[in-house]
Amino acid sequence: MPALHRTGVDLRRLQQIVSGLTEGVVIVSPEQDIVWANEAGLRMHGVERIPDLGRTVDDYRQRFRLRYRNNHWLDPADYPIERAVAGEAFSEVVVEVVREGEDEARWIHQIRSLVLTDGDDRPDLLVLVIQDVSLRFEAEERFEQTFKANPAPAVICRLSDQRFVKVNAGFLEMTGWERDDVLGHTVYELDVLADVTDPGLAKQRLREGRTIPQMQADLHLPGGGRKLVIVGGQPIDLNEQPCMLFTFADLEPRRRIEGELRESEARSHRMFELAPIGLGVATLDDHRFLQGNAALLDLTGYTADELQQQTAGSLKLWENAAARADIEQAMRQDGGFQARDACLQRKDGARIDVLISTGIFPMHGSDCVLWVVQDIAERRQSERELIGAIETVMRDTNWFSRTIVEKLANLRAPSAQQHVAEVSSLTGRERETLSLMCEGLDDPAIATAMGVSRNTVRNNVARIYGKLGVNRRGAAIIWARERGFPLPSTRRPASR
Repeated sequence: MPALHRTGVDLRRLQQIVSGLTEGVVIVSPEQDIVWANEAGLRMHGVERIPDLGRTVDDYRQRFRLRYRNNHWLDPADYPIERAVAGEAFSEVVVEVVREGEDEARWIHQIRSLVLTDGDDRPDLLVLVIQDVSLRFEAEERFEQTFKANPAPAVICRLSDQRFVKVNAGFLEMTGWERDDVLGHTVYELDVLADVTDPGLAKQRLREGRTIPQMQADLHLPGGGRKLVIVGGQPIDLNEQPCMLFTFADLEPRRRIEGELRESEARSHRMFELAPIGLGVATLDDHRFLQGNAALLDLTGYTADELQQQTAGSLKLWENAAARADIEQAMRQDGGFQARDACLQRKDGARIDVLISTGIFPMHGSDCVLWVVQDIAERRQSERELIGAIETVMRDTNWFSRTIVEKLANLRAPSAQQHVAEVSSLTGRERETLSLMCEGLDDPAIATAMGVSRNTVRNNVARIYGKLGVNRRGAAIIWARERGFPLPSTRRPASR
């Protein structure tokens, strides 16, 4: 090795300088002999001794195959070590290194060359300086795969010239742009910051390479339309270049849903206002009215503002406080009720017979009550007139058969007769079970009181629900109490 003997002192000094570097260093003589390599250079080739690199440039090519990142194999003359021997100076040549007998690359090297000359300025030693950039390229490849697979729309622009360098499928699908319509164009040619909430702040942050907070924007589409989005920017480094990553959230579905919701609310409000019977919305906790439709205002005599100061209690819908408490409890337990007789007090003090139905529903995050108030004053007047006419006729029953007289009597007192008929549909055991339910007993206690099994009680309760047309215990109890339950003591002494 003539170069080694000729420059022995200088080589030792050079070895001392570079032996501790993290970069790999391989020294080649002009005669194409591999003279020396530091530990980092050996480690980057997976060997422990300099001869394992190859004694010559030809040996090196036999032991290690190189290819570019585009998967094209290097010709022998293109090997960095060959180019260095030829006296060529180069920097940042990136190659994949494949060991002999293997198919996959183990390392990715970034290589630059140095030429050391002697006192006569003739090439004396040729140096390859190597960086192992495998981890960096692996990270970039993972980022590339993640960026492409991410369903969230995104583009990346280079800050130096503000041109887009990457775009994922999510952005193309959301906007309808083609990839060539995006890549290479500037942020302002394909304006992703069009009509943002704060354009001055967004563009200033872009110029400074700082985070752009999320803002609402209207993206221009290829067909001339626009799409409502949320856009934000995050500075990143890509291939050692400062870039800005723009991410987007499509707000069009939300805008469509909001539009449909507004239309639905408008329809509901219109139906609420045009309903021919009184409708009102009140709070569940204190039953204070929040709003009422035109029919309810006309029925009560209050204005909209005055109605909002009223409660179900102040309208005196129920004959006494106990009845009101019972109704409110039933409302909380069963979620409402239907067609209850009441007498409403108007603003002028007049009393009107009404039929009340209620139901609980959520509104603006809290439970409210929908009140349905139907004016039945005319119907009640007609009923009274009919009963009066019947009473007049019944003063002389000589012209009527007994059957007709009984039917006329039923018409005079429809409520009582109806209750008797409804209760008579229950068997004795069912009436007994229902009476004990009204006394507050649960199924085990009813079974003990009646001296029967729990299964028998459950069957009785199920038949009661079916005959009454209810599906809850509270509704059955309310039905029974309106018809005179509980009956005189039905409890039996427990069997000893």
